[in-house]
Amino acid sequence: MDRDEGVEFGDTSKERELSVEEIFEAKEVPSWREQLTFRAFTVSAVLGVFFSFIVMKLNLTTGIIPSLNVAAGLLGFFFVKIWTKVLEKMGTLKQPFTRQENTVIQTCVVACSGIAFSGGFGGYMLGMSPKIAAQAEEGNTPNNVKTLSLGWLMGFLFVVSFVGLFSIVPLRRIMVIKYRLTYPSGTATAHLINSFHTPAGAKLAKKQVKALFRTFTGSFVWAFFQWFFTGGDNCGFISFPTFGLEAYRQRFYFDFSATYVGVGMICPYIVNISLLVGAVLSWGIMWPLIEKKKGDWYSADLGAGSLHGLQGYKIFITIALMFGDGLYHFLTVVFRSIWDFYKKYKSKDSSVLPVEQRDSDDEGLSYDDRRRTEVFLRDQIPLWMAIAGYIIFALISIVTVPHIFPQLKWYHVLVTYLIAPVMAFCNSYGCGLTDWSLASNYGKLAIFVFGAWVGMSHGGVLAGLAACGVMMSIVSTASDLMQDFKTGYLTLASPRSMFISQVIGTAMGCVIAPSVFWIFYKAFPIGSPGSTYAAPYATIYRGIALLGVEGFSSLPKNCLYLCLVFFIAAFVINSIKDSLKHFRINAFKYIPSPMAMAIPFYLGSYFAIDMCLGSLILFIWTKKNKKQAAAYAPAVASGMICGDGIWSLPSSVLALAKIDPPICMKFLTKSDNAKVDGFLNG
Repeated sequence: MDRDEGVEFGDTSKERELSVEEIFEAKEVPSWREQLTFRAFTVSAVLGVFFSFIVMKLNLTTGIIPSLNVAAGLLGFFFVKIWTKVLEKMGTLKQPFTRQENTVIQTCVVACSGIAFSGGFGGYMLGMSPKIAAQAEEGNTPNNVKTLSLGWLMGFLFVVSFVGLFSIVPLRRIMVIKYRLTYPSGTATAHLINSFHTPAGAKLAKKQVKALFRTFTGSFVWAFFQWFFTGGDNCGFISFPTFGLEAYRQRFYFDFSATYVGVGMICPYIVNISLLVGAVLSWGIMWPLIEKKKGDWYSADLGAGSLHGLQGYKIFITIALMFGDGLYHFLTVVFRSIWDFYKKYKSKDSSVLPVEQRDSDDEGLSYDDRRRTEVFLRDQIPLWMAIAGYIIFALISIVTVPHIFPQLKWYHVLVTYLIAPVMAFCNSYGCGLTDWSLASNYGKLAIFVFGAWVGMSHGGVLAGLAACGVMMSIVSTASDLMQDFKTGYLTLASPRSMFISQVIGTAMGCVIAPSVFWIFYKAFPIGSPGSTYAAPYATIYRGIALLGVEGFSSLPKNCLYLCLVFFIAAFVINSIKDSLKHFRINAFKYIPSPMAMAIPFYLGSYFAIDMCLGSLILFIWTKKNKKQAAAYAPAVASGMICGDGIWSLPSSVLALAKIDPPICMKFLTKSDNAKVDGFLNG
């Protein structure tokens, strides 16, 4: 919801004419210390646990994680409003709830739950485990495998997750004020928070929260109901053969997941269509054709999980398509960032570095921009503190990481931290232009470089995956922090409070995220093929590491040629899309995304069908009442995701307590059912 929509609900024409900062002009901006309240971090901790379960579930299923900023800002507003209302009625309220405090909560929650993603629990971290290594067969040696434990998971995250926060701090003025990068997600979240704290926005927020909690309750109850019918393998509504048993065997079915219907309502239409196109292309056409080559292209005696069989084609073609798309966007964003940076630098006095220019002296700014710039420049984070923080945490990591992963030497970690600031800048700048974070692609690049450097015999697979974790942590947290600086700039939240909130949220995440993962890991068969929590990215990341240390000779017959075809196809598709977009030809909207197409290549189409249903619901709702859909669809979708996601907590507890569902609902062919009946009656 943009600013104009938030103001439109006001009672007077005068209010509609005022700018955002004119509306809030009479309200005093609290100091950065006053923005950091006990209640803010208490609510953040609760929501951090809540969202970590959601992100972890998504991580371990399909890896598609929508933006949860809106839900974090909305729920933060709702819970603190209840807190302050209670204290107000008791006559003990000392500090009113402000949009700056709301921004602190949102920042802390997203930083906390972000560790559940950048921590690689569904990717590189799980890819180190013996279970995933056994599936890949190759590289399943003691020095290329590491048994997961909660202690070293937390320790690793603590030593690598804070460095990225200090790497980008010195450039905040250039990114946010001098070049006024958009950071679409940060900007949208700021507009939402600003609208919440106007009288009209508060009324709308209450209605949105009601819609969220209705769908949350419905989603949670539905997940609870489904649990009763899952007392065995391939049981329950999740295995309902919607389009017939043959289609089910090719993973075409609707699995009644409220989570992915909700995710589909948040994701753009083209992403969901791309998923479906990818599913049809792979499971509908390619895999059945390759399976017919069994005995010719690959041995018929290979196990289902062998990378030399059909599984190898699935994993490496998926990697090729993802890597092609990621490399294209990486090069595009880097070149675009360099060109944009060069043009803006040349437009100024070339004798003065951009960091030295006085941004507050810019003329022609609106009242809102002048006000925001003034506040943003008021509470600065000293440059020496950022440099010292980066050096100290980098040294701690250089000393500690080789003790956790002996395969990765201190000089490997040192090289990572020498190049990481450049990578963090590129990712943060590109994210500001496109809203596209390429943290996982920088991590995959690190896998190739350090895996090949160390070599298979010296533990190159594990070294590559560990280096991926170091690089991803730096690059991901840096771009997240700059997004938050943009949100803080637009809500008049102090950069100091944003930074401290991010640090505290990151510290929370380093404890909460691995603890949540450990609950899943102990309660469910994580990483097992065919299970609900198959963690496909763990196999993919390990496959990338194997490719890095073994080379292309490890691929099955004709797999390399198919990989090259799909790698080039990703470049061609993206080039066509960008060309059409450049010439303003609307057909670009209908070109599928190669990255989204790649995901079902390994998993199948069941979640793509769920997400397309979410798109259909949103489409019909928008046609019926566009304004209502824009206001309430994100809340409804968030409720569906949260309700189904949070059911993971009680279901995990039940699994740990060895309490199994009482019923197994299975679907058989008529002939199989007759055989079962005959067996039971006989």
